[in-house]
Amino acid sequence: MVQQSSVHPARSLADWRSQFPVLAHKTYLSSGSYAALALDVKAAFETYLDDRLTKGADWGGWVMKNEAVRAKLARLLNASADEIAVTTSASAGINALASAFNFQGARRKVVISDFEFPTNAQIWHAQSLRGAEVVHVPTAADGSIPVSHFEQCIDENTALVAITHICYRNGQRLDIPAIAKLAHERGAKILVDSYQFFGAYDVDVKALDVDFLAGGMLKYLLGTAGIGFLYVRDRLIPDLIPTTTGWFAQDNPAAMDITANRPAQSARRFEAGTPPVVNCYAAEAGLGIIEQIGIPQIERYVEALTRRGMERLKAAGFSLATPFEDNRRGPTIAIRSRAENELVERLMERNIVTSCRDGNVRASFHFYNNDDDIDALVQGLEAHRDLVVSE
Repeated sequence: MVQQSSVHPARSLADWRSQFPVLAHKTYLSSGSYAALALDVKAAFETYLDDRLTKGADWGGWVMKNEAVRAKLARLLNASADEIAVTTSASAGINALASAFNFQGARRKVVISDFEFPTNAQIWHAQSLRGAEVVHVPTAADGSIPVSHFEQCIDENTALVAITHICYRNGQRLDIPAIAKLAHERGAKILVDSYQFFGAYDVDVKALDVDFLAGGMLKYLLGTAGIGFLYVRDRLIPDLIPTTTGWFAQDNPAAMDITANRPAQSARRFEAGTPPVVNCYAAEAGLGIIEQIGIPQIERYVEALTRRGMERLKAAGFSLATPFEDNRRGPTIAIRSRAENELVERLMERNIVTSCRDGNVRASFHFYNNDDDIDALVQGLEAHRDLVVSE
């Protein structure tokens, strides 16, 4: 299906800024919370409303929208469409996956890290009622989590290593390929929460050698809230039968069969009820923009831009919680603050949109940001230096 964004002629990343009206009056550095709204995504919402007014109900078209999102995600992740579940959130996908695990055998351990977003930790802790034993991998003295810490926690009793790609609090990246190798050597499977990474950075599930990968559309994939995804390695699907399910997770939803649970033969078995119809319109448009530009180009740009941002912030004397090395971070720079909520409000008064977590102000960059945004951030922080931790 042709995306609205595909009608645009080839353009530079600088030209893409005009697609995001908020950038005309805001320095928008909050993609790690919610991406800026693109005109194509806005138009997709309007198309949905027009379709509702003119067609009423269009179940065939809506299912095709859902399948278009699945296909685009598969291409971007280097997966097959049968390995992708389109969910209502990352939480929904992880919950469905958790419900398919049996924690009554020898492998009852789930290893998570102290970098996790609450969802990925809380869901697995909830499985303790079903026999799971959750173990946290702690941080080192420098705030990182080296692979050696995982070596101490993953053993022959581990069923799953469930970890984030990027820590949402400080922007630090885990060494996913090394941890995946370790998990597989010890007979465990690995789930990666890539919500804070995928879209700004390239993610190839085959190259990473992960078994499961979850995320959503409201951040770097430019879509909206209320829609997510779960990748499941194809050879694992037949043996994983979710008990968290619904009619669109069935092999034939149209059968309307109430006599049994007959899960789909694909990763669609990790879906649930009616698809997130309106959100599929927005997600398809957002993914269309990402596809048109190409994630490798986006990654190169964001990596270089954040490096320049860190150089400027360090030169200004600010203390950063994010590592400087390219391979240890992602699109977010975390600046240590003495009063992060107040500092976010002060920056907002200067039309600089950021967010905060765990004592840090987060500046999250995407392809629509530029060096002017770095300048505005540095100037804003310098204007409120009393709220920023200095080196």
